[in-house]
Amino acid sequence: MRRILLPVFLIVSLFCLTYALMGNFTVEAAKQAEASCQSCHADFASVLPKGHSPVSGTSLASCVPCHQSDFEGKSEKNAFSTRMHLAHLPPKGAQDCEACHAWTAGKSFGLIGQKGSWGAPDKNDMDLMRTIFKSWAGSGYMDNLHATQGIGCAQCHGKGLPKADDTVENSRCLVCHGPLDKLAQKTEPKEFKDRNPHKSHLGSDIACTVCHKGHAESKVYCLECHKFDMKIKGAAQVK
Repeated sequence: MRRILLPVFLIVSLFCLTYALMGNFTVEAAKQAEASCQSCHADFASVLPKGHSPVSGTSLASCVPCHQSDFEGKSEKNAFSTRMHLAHLPPKGAQDCEACHAWTAGKSFGLIGQKGSWGAPDKNDMDLMRTIFKSWAGSGYMDNLHATQGIGCAQCHGKGLPKADDTVENSRCLVCHGPLDKLAQKTEPKEFKDRNPHKSHLGSDIACTVCHKGHAESKVYCLECHKFDMKIKGAAQVK
């Protein structure tokens, strides 16, 4: 009799253990999917911009129907995305990406409780994103200068997650700052008009990124050969 009961007991125990573990995973997944802004913000209405329409929910699911993330190649500001990231990342905040984003290494990266994924970043990719967003949110570089004007990643880089070898073509810069002839008019010196960085003797094919660095210190390329009194924005150090 004992020989019969022991295997039955082991099978039942194994079944119960498996069910319990699956139940825990299901509960944790549900908690993540229903992650609420109120877990940090007790008065959710107080964090909404002045004049914002009333919001019935307290999770990201309440925001995305109105605030879409498709801003690729467009010059208009992405107020929602930049406001959210600047408020939660250093130096203003202290949150990690996973406070709002669901990440499975090498498989997916999206918003908690929302379908869809922007890519499949591994650990190295996530470390890179954290570094880039720290610079974007709190440096004095060009990325941060754009952030303070409501410009997010997609307006310059298009869709997709950041990559180590990302660059920006001149045509993308000129969507907001062009056309080139008008830009040259803005930067024409009162004296020594030939010292115009946007009307270079090197021609119009020189890349904007030769001088303007997104996530690093910008430098005036002209000064590699010339000794002009010429300054450039985005030359500050990361805070």
